[in-house]
Amino acid sequence: MPDTTMITQEYSLRHVTFTRLIAVSSLMGLIALGLAWELWLAPLRPGGTLLALKVLPLCFPLTGLLKNRMYTYRWLSLLIWLYFTEGVVRAWGDAPPSNYLALVEVLLCVVLFAACALHVRLRLKHAKEQGFTDAPQA
Repeated sequence: MPDTTMITQEYSLRHVTFTRLIAVSSLMGLIALGLAWELWLAPLRPGGTLLALKVLPLCFPLTGLLKNRMYTYRWLSLLIWLYFTEGVVRAWGDAPPSNYLALVEVLLCVVLFAACALHVRLRLKHAKEQGFTDAPQA
């Protein structure tokens, strides 16, 4: 008879890996979208603008996500709201096709936030099940 705790741990690890994949994919999608948007698809001025540099802060958490650092998931879930706000403002105020790209940015931001939040929650739950805690034992 299979051990149910082992099955639960394997199931949990699969979900942690899946949320990591979603987070990394959506972050890379945001970087690619930001560059393509501001350089080729719908730049504010013909030929591209320096607004493409807005993706530079997104490159820093990419290394942390690839190294699977919990702290990066936590602060990225806060940073992403700046890009969400930009997407909402530009979706409301820009003309097509820029407003459609802004809606894609909003969608990617929501997916990234959900993936980061779920990843942190699942990893903490998995660590608790394994007996690892941040609190010192008395």
